[in-house]
Amino acid sequence: MSTALAPRSPSDLAAGRFGQKRYVIRRKFFKIFGGAFHIYDEAGGLAFYSKMKAFKLKEDLRIFTDEDMREEVLNIKARSIIDFGATYDITDSKTGERLGALRRKGLKSMLRDEWLVLDARDQEVGLLQEDSLMLAMVRRLLTNLVPQTFSGTVGTTQVLSFRQHFNPFIQRISLDFSMDRLNQLDRRMGIAAAVLLCAIEGRQQ
Repeated sequence: MSTALAPRSPSDLAAGRFGQKRYVIRRKFFKIFGGAFHIYDEAGGLAFYSKMKAFKLKEDLRIFTDEDMREEVLNIKARSIIDFGATYDITDSKTGERLGALRRKGLKSMLRDEWLVLDARDQEVGLLQEDSLMLAMVRRLLTNLVPQTFSGTVGTTQVLSFRQHFNPFIQRISLDFSMDRLNQLDRRMGIAAAVLLCAIEGRQQ
């Protein structure tokens, strides 16, 4: 089994934070530009925090244990200046281990967003896909008020659900790993994917 998908014990830096089946992500929009993501565990406690800077040509997102941003657990970094089909490397900040990457399928994403999940050797092992072509077209052509949903799969098995809830002021997302009973997806990759979707998709709206 590839290193990006193998079950792993919780990080020593943030014990238990990656062991949840469900998370809630909230994004508050700054008055001018930028944004911050709060990721809560099943008990409602803050599990992770990420702050996004505006106007960065080369995306570099950091995920921390809390708002003081002293303990970094994950890094999401674009390989090149942002483009429609960019690849983002995911690294464990404590160990320096490259976990894998997320690559946007640029042309297909013009109609319906799709992201490839790659392992540490850049081999395709999974897919993140927007819910349906019809709803995707409604969002692009008519209104972005239709909440967005993504499904994550490894092979033919669903391993995560990313569901946006409508709120004009605070972006709220339910992130669900409960269907991944065999732990095929490394939770660190799942958390990083959710933060990246919030950042990239949110910027488009």
